Amino acid sequence: MNSETENCQNCKQNFQIEPEDFLFYEKMKVPPPTWCPECRLKRRMVWRNERNLYRVKDAVSGEEVFSGIPPQSGLIVYEHDYWWSDAWDPISYGHDYDFSRPFFEQLKELVYETPWPSRNIQNLVNSDYSNNAGDLKNCYLCFNSGEDEDSAYIADAYKTKNSFDVFVTDRVELSYESVEIENCYKTFFSIYCDDSNGIWFSRDLTGCTDCFGCVNLRSKQYYIFNKPYTKEVYFEELAKMRLDTFSGLEQARKRAHAFWQLFPYKFFHGMQNMNVSGECIHNAKNVFLSYDVEDIEDSKFCHDVSLGVKDSYDFSNWGDKVERMYEVYGSGEGCKDVKFTVHCWPAVSDVEYSVECHSSSNLFACVGLKKKSYCIFNKQYTPEEYAVLRGKIIRHMDEMPYTDSKGRIYRYGEFFPPEFSPFSYQETIAQDYFPETREGAKEKGYTWRDIEPRVFEATLRAADISDSIRDVSDSILQDIIECNSCGKAYRIIQQELQFLRTYGIPIPRMCVDCRYAARHSLRNQPHYYNRTCTCSGVSSENNTYQNQVSHFHGSHHCPDEVITAFSPTNPAIVYCDQCYNAEVV
Repeated sequence: MNSETENCQNCKQNFQIEPEDFLFYEKMKVPPPTWCPECRLKRRMVWRNERNLYRVKDAVSGEEVFSGIPPQSGLIVYEHDYWWSDAWDPISYGHDYDFSRPFFEQLKELVYETPWPSRNIQNLVNSDYSNNAGDLKNCYLCFNSGEDEDSAYIADAYKTKNSFDVFVTDRVELSYESVEIENCYKTFFSIYCDDSNGIWFSRDLTGCTDCFGCVNLRSKQYYIFNKPYTKEVYFEELAKMRLDTFSGLEQARKRAHAFWQLFPYKFFHGMQNMNVSGECIHNAKNVFLSYDVEDIEDSKFCHDVSLGVKDSYDFSNWGDKVERMYEVYGSGEGCKDVKFTVHCWPAVSDVEYSVECHSSSNLFACVGLKKKSYCIFNKQYTPEEYAVLRGKIIRHMDEMPYTDSKGRIYRYGEFFPPEFSPFSYQETIAQDYFPETREGAKEKGYTWRDIEPRVFEATLRAADISDSIRDVSDSILQDIIECNSCGKAYRIIQQELQFLRTYGIPIPRMCVDCRYAARHSLRNQPHYYNRTCTCSGVSSENNTYQNQVSHFHGSHHCPDEVITAFSPTNPAIVYCDQCYNAEVV
């Protein structure tokens, strides 16, 4: 079997389907994809609103409830606990399949006729302002997170305590404005650090303590900009920086970020891997072109999955002991043999083209079912009837495909059309990773709603906040602050103010969304490029960095080719694994 070149239905660019890909599609009994990997990822992403909360009316009581579903979506929303109760029966929404109409047209009707839960949450304690989360306690505006406590403004955070404005963290405590940190304590304004504490404005540290503005260090203590100090002088130097002031903090940030660029980056971020490609990959084996994944093997084109994922392609968000997932978003906890689904968990198996189905098996085109088997369009069948009808519908999907507003054709094997999503493009994580303008999104067939912003009259401009946290009074808790970046309003909450005072950090001058966007921009995005290591022998290609030791290729340019998320236009120094490891001290 040879590789084949296909032209993407969506972006019209060519993409490769490799022999191992064909073997996976045969195993899953699906045809090869007609969209390229990046377009498939965006198509799933437009079904995920991760960080926006709304007030919507519960369709049963009429009362307002918090929801991750916008009121303009057209969906029927039930309050979370009621949706999960036995007070209503999703089977009542079942109907016969109509062979005179395209499959996807009928599926969309079922999606919008059957109630959805207001939020995707489990076991929240005093954490109402959260979504896509479980086992939170005393948390505020926390999303896509689990087992966190006493924290606010966090995303993709697990087992994180007493922390604020962190993104992609695991086992972190008392930390602030940091990204991709693991097993860290008191880590501030840093990225890609693990097993460290007392860290400020640093990148790629492991096993370090009390370091400021450092890069690529291992097991060091009392370093400032990669230079060693005594304990006494270290803290004296930090005091001179006046980090308790916004002016001092911003000066330190600019200096640190400039210093970071003087040192090599490893071509991808990850640890304990074997035979992988992509970005932010940990504890993986035979995983390719995947992003932000951990504890995964024999998989490809995956995004934001972890905790035991096997033999899966095009799987986004969650995981936890799952296998054979294809074109799936938001599934976890013991799922297997799942295709073309949204929010189907836990322990679902042999489920296709379904939404918000749970603890079920052998479902085809169902919405909202719990503990059911052998159902099609929410109607119960015997196993024999199910097998026959499923086969007929798949043949019908190929004979009478659905064509969307942009002329893209959907037969069996395609994920849901983007125009079916209840979310506007700018409300979803697609906007975070693949930003679009209103015109650009609509031109590409995505939904875009002009959402009227909530307007608050600011009582304080960010520029007028006291420079030092030590001069800020409790009255700021009553202020409505105007963001100095986007102009939107935000507030400071009590637990946040207490944290900032404790660690001498000035009041943030940007709103929650702008701070999140700034953190998000520090990471590479899921675009991949074929490049050559930029080590030219005794230095980097741009002569910015002088190698500290001799490399395996001597004084000649490194010959290693890599697949990396660092764009060729990115000025970062990108070293292959061998060259990078030689320089880490």
